[in-house]
Amino acid sequence: MNSLTITRPDDWHLHLRDGDMLAVVVPHTARQFARAIVMPNLDPPVTTTDQALAYRRRILDVVPEELNFDPLMTLYLTDETSSDEIGIDACVHAVKWYPAGATTNSSRGVSDISRCYKVLEKMQQHDVPLLVHGEVTDADVDVFDREQVFIDRYLAPVTERFPGLRVVLEHVTTRQGVEFVKESSARIAATITAHHLLLNRNALFTGGLRPHHYCLPVLKREQHRQALVEAATSGNSKFFLGTDSAPHTKIAKESGCGCAGMYTALAAIELYAEVFEEAGALDRLEAFASFHGADFYGLPRNSDTITLLRQAWRVPDVLSFDHAELVPFRAGEMMQWKHVG
Repeated sequence: MNSLTITRPDDWHLHLRDGDMLAVVVPHTARQFARAIVMPNLDPPVTTTDQALAYRRRILDVVPEELNFDPLMTLYLTDETSSDEIGIDACVHAVKWYPAGATTNSSRGVSDISRCYKVLEKMQQHDVPLLVHGEVTDADVDVFDREQVFIDRYLAPVTERFPGLRVVLEHVTTRQGVEFVKESSARIAATITAHHLLLNRNALFTGGLRPHHYCLPVLKREQHRQALVEAATSGNSKFFLGTDSAPHTKIAKESGCGCAGMYTALAAIELYAEVFEEAGALDRLEAFASFHGADFYGLPRNSDTITLLRQAWRVPDVLSFDHAELVPFRAGEMMQWKHVG
């Protein structure tokens, strides 16, 4: 197969940042995806509907005129979030649960989920999904075990307490996470990133320390990567595309305490195509990228299409903007699929 045309996909987990960075990264997503669930972990975070709507306007202001792109907004859950924020505006499609200190700009996240039960009850009533960064932050838990411990200690009890709540385990990274989603009710789903499908934890240390391969949750063992590939390419509608593309400047990534995140939005759909082709499942890419997420969120599937060609091209070494640089995933390397419109 030398060309592939699929229904235009959506990105169900995306970081766009704000300010100068926003204008750089939004066009990369908008040219491939019709919609994206936009993460709220700005500094300060997006904790109210008014803030979410203002952020949405800033995003739309930098979408190129020739592109149609719909940012789907989320709220950042805190111990103090009011249930009055739930259901105010249809532009807010979900609420994000960051355990305090788990990842970028999460210091104001949830320290005790029981303090949020009133909010979760309101979300269940209004059918607003809960998006979960599934990691504990306890110092005595190994960083590679944080997802499994979180599921056992927090996520499973929450889904039992609120059986009508729709929940997405974002950027699932382990075999245990995959099995939890498979064995749970139809109201539990998961997003899977391209980088967790393509890399295992050895990529952090190939030829030296690789700061641009550092993300949270961290890359896991090969057995977990294989479980993710199997889930993504299986046709199971509980798994769908979420890039977790997370831009940081080059200097922030390569510092003494580098930021977590990989910028995959530049070639997101091409990266997924590579995974599905390697697995002999290109015929299932469309459902994973374009159908499963829309169906879970109760939104119409897109009506337009995009086309990929088998065409070699080189990923730029850096993307420059306003005296800063952003290093994309696969910088300087060749890609075999190219999105052409």
